[in-house]
Amino acid sequence: MPTTYKPNRSDHVDYLEATFRKIFPQDSEYRDKATARLEQLTMPHWALGDLMDLAVDLAGMTRSMHPPVKRKRVVVMVGDHGVTAEGVSKYPSEVTAQMVYNFVNGGAGINALARQAGAEVSVVDMGCSEDLSDLVKQGKIISKKIAAGTENMVHGPAMTRTQAVLAVEAGVEVADAMAAEVDIFATGDMGIGNTTASTAIIAAMTDKSLDELTGRGTGLDNDQLDHKKEILARVLQMNKPDAEDGLDVLAKVGGYEIGGIAGLIIGAAAHQKPILVDGFISTAGALIACKLEPFVRDYIICAHRSVEQGHVVMQEKIGCKPLLDLNLRLGEGTGAALAFNVVEAAVAVLTEVATFADAGVTGTPAE
Repeated sequence: MPTTYKPNRSDHVDYLEATFRKIFPQDSEYRDKATARLEQLTMPHWALGDLMDLAVDLAGMTRSMHPPVKRKRVVVMVGDHGVTAEGVSKYPSEVTAQMVYNFVNGGAGINALARQAGAEVSVVDMGCSEDLSDLVKQGKIISKKIAAGTENMVHGPAMTRTQAVLAVEAGVEVADAMAAEVDIFATGDMGIGNTTASTAIIAAMTDKSLDELTGRGTGLDNDQLDHKKEILARVLQMNKPDAEDGLDVLAKVGGYEIGGIAGLIIGAAAHQKPILVDGFISTAGALIACKLEPFVRDYIICAHRSVEQGHVVMQEKIGCKPLLDLNLRLGEGTGAALAFNVVEAAVAVLTEVATFADAGVTGTPAE
């Protein structure tokens, strides 16, 4: 059995509560400054639309008229799911560890897209069922392993409440450790079975039906999709997660990597760092983070809209409009890596486009 994660804090301060106290809304003064500049650019009023809205958000998040976004990092959280024993995925759980080795060797989709965006990739073992200590010893991944995968949530909670807390705290610790060398974070995930857990989370937190929320994950056919819905119905009936208690939802129907993503988002917000939230699984983590501390919403940028049909419901619940819609369904942080380019474009508009006064152009945006 792999060594499980134990927090290295000796004090008794509530770590999450202490982190929550560091999270504040975006700075309205910088939002106003950015808006005022963007309204004077040499183009019709707000002609770059959502890109200009993003520039305002970045100024508010970073408290800067030159938002720093050059040092980019995708953090891929890894965890296995006991519910895979119910046949909810086309792939066996061994694929999770196999993909971790692929990440480390630079051969995965996230590696290619992160390289294109000039971003680093860090892999965190939150709960892989296999022992990855060789990669940890080589310094190739980070270990925050809570346990070797969650329990089968058909028969009871995926994890204990204490384990849920540890998972979120571990994600915060990762953000804390990286914050000094990262300008903007992105979430990524790897874990066979995690679309089932993510669907259970959004089903628990909304009144939408499983027919509306359940997608094909790794490419299920119609019969397999119906089976997945049946399993989800049993999971929700068995565990009855409390929609108003984010830790209860995470513990009963979530995953260790989803808890780690929630913590990463919370930690990024505490350091006033923007965080690009990737697809379906990452947004499940964002839902948990927002339930635990609503102000984290001010630091979330929804990177894209996944093909998974429950994703739009998640984004609507958070109140987040995605930057891209490219029919993606890979996860790993791939959509977020693509969106790094859009973020840098928004900063370029804010900082490099001349105003009417700067350029000596006659007229105003209102004319």
